[in-house]
Amino acid sequence: MRAFEARRQIDSILTACSIVNDPINELLDVLDLKERDDKGFVGLGSGHSGYGLFGGHQISQAIVAAYRSVDPERRLHSVHALFLRGGDGIEEILESIVKNLPPPKGEINNILKSLLIDSWYDSYLGVVILVRVIDGKLSKGMKIKMMSNNVEHIIEKVGIFTPKVKDVNELNSGEIGFIITGIKNLSDTKVGDTICDFSNPIDKPLPGFKPSKPVVFCGLFPVDNSEYQKLKDGIAKLKLNDSSFSYEPESSSALGLGFRCGFLGLLHLEIITQRLEREFDINLITTTPGVIYKLNKRDGSTQELQNPTDMPDPTQIEFIEEPWIKATIITPDQFLGSIIKICQGKRGNQINLTYSGNRAVLIYELPLNEVVFDFYDRLKSISSGYASFDYEIIGYKQGDLVKMGILVNTEPVDALSMIIHKDFVHSQGRLVCEKLKELIPRHNFPIPIQAAIGGKIIARETIKGFRKDVLTKIHGGGARDRKRKLLEKQKKGRSKAKQFGKVEIPQEAFIGVLKINKDA
Repeated sequence: MRAFEARRQIDSILTACSIVNDPINELLDVLDLKERDDKGFVGLGSGHSGYGLFGGHQISQAIVAAYRSVDPERRLHSVHALFLRGGDGIEEILESIVKNLPPPKGEINNILKSLLIDSWYDSYLGVVILVRVIDGKLSKGMKIKMMSNNVEHIIEKVGIFTPKVKDVNELNSGEIGFIITGIKNLSDTKVGDTICDFSNPIDKPLPGFKPSKPVVFCGLFPVDNSEYQKLKDGIAKLKLNDSSFSYEPESSSALGLGFRCGFLGLLHLEIITQRLEREFDINLITTTPGVIYKLNKRDGSTQELQNPTDMPDPTQIEFIEEPWIKATIITPDQFLGSIIKICQGKRGNQINLTYSGNRAVLIYELPLNEVVFDFYDRLKSISSGYASFDYEIIGYKQGDLVKMGILVNTEPVDALSMIIHKDFVHSQGRLVCEKLKELIPRHNFPIPIQAAIGGKIIARETIKGFRKDVLTKIHGGGARDRKRKLLEKQKKGRSKAKQFGKVEIPQEAFIGVLKINKDA
């Protein structure tokens, strides 16, 4: 849509709202809808003030109608709209682009230099490689080399997107298109790699791109262990078209076989899990999301830690660093106090606070570990869905962090271990023990549930065992010695059962522990 048409839309709505003292509420009234008896919706058009109906206005009302016709917990995925209108000015815009935008640098007669921009897997063609030719040219039948692994390939197909796929004989300097070389494994095509002529290679690769690195990790386990193979196949298929997604097999005594997965952020995690559940019909258990910690050891070395179970002995660690983010929160000012309270409870540092009308723009520095679990849900709940949240990673800072382990009948449960700040470790340990006491069924022997930091127990709960009345059949006097012997025998049996007995932890108990923070 042309610029003056967009300006006209804005002016029309502002004109419609200028007749009142509160233009924001008037704007909301213009976008609001009334439900009809036939399950349809009716709303005001921009023409109520003498102007026509514009696309942006119509899309806004369509979004409102969509939200009112589905479950309230469902979120908007995407909006697709296309507006076509004839008119003057197209030639002038194109001419301005030609004059003002600089042409790409490079010479067609130079040695081939091309940059791998993106790649994806096609079921019929294999890996499709999107490239930009910096110097030289790429042509069909040409032998090329990937400089990252020094592997040679022969170009089978060359094409461009117009946006339809169009085959061409060659890609010249400054052009962007795709090539197909028969590669079947997506991992062989790294984004940012340099492609050169095999017979006339270049000495130094192009700078490329900064490789994507997962920052949020969590375990994915099937609810039904029989769906493990389905989960494995689903993750492998998603990996084909998403190089930033990583995974490795993981096993848990409580949850069985699964995968430890890495994501770029919270949105990436949510998309992957929802696609697995929707496209592959898998019921998933998602463990508590975690981040990458940096362990600075006493011998001067450093170690990256993803999984708390891999944490070395605390005596070897000098200090631990955790990733921090710069969060930008935009919210109506009536929710500002509650949101600041949440941020303070997450160990946040306030950087700035500004106002734009009746909306507050809040900037905080927060530890990523405190954000990945329930921060976004709590933010939306407190603000009635009006607050927005965005963040960027700013680096690592030293934190007073410890590993809290959970022991059930003196046996550590790896799936429940977590890295947590010292200020929260006692309260969190007590909550976990209380929750497990509720959800683990009673056995024939007492079961101690303990939260520990190293060898120090910080919280404990005990599940009482079933007790049989061994004195029922004894009657009359003079049976004191028989009663004492039977009670001592029972005591020895209970001690032996406690020593050798095995505690079965149901999956419901594990899921309940994961929901502690959300219920808090």
